[in-house]
Amino acid sequence: MKQKEKLLLKIDTSNNLRADVSLGEVRIEKKYRNPRDQDVLSLIKKVLKKSKKDFKDITEIKVNVGPGSFTSTRVGVAIANALAWSLKVKVNEKNQVTPIY
Repeated sequence: MKQKEKLLLKIDTSNNLRADVSLGEVRIEKKYRNPRDQDVLSLIKKVLKKSKKDFKDITEIKVNVGPGSFTSTRVGVAIANALAWSLKVKVNEKNQVTPIY
């Protein structure tokens, strides 16, 4: 039986005017004029599409927990925790049932 290829999703929202998402070798960075414009989920969908992968292919998630803007970092952490829980994968090398804050 073939072992599942490791696929790491990285999320960095520590800067409230920039979001950075990567999946394997594919990376998308977007700059914003207003912190309220951050749309991390659409960046994740774009990086998945560009990689020709699906959410179920993600095997681990890493998220930047700071230092940085509290609110934007919290957004990235919340998204990482929700995805890790739903996909049953680790976030920042911790079990998905133990959320990181």
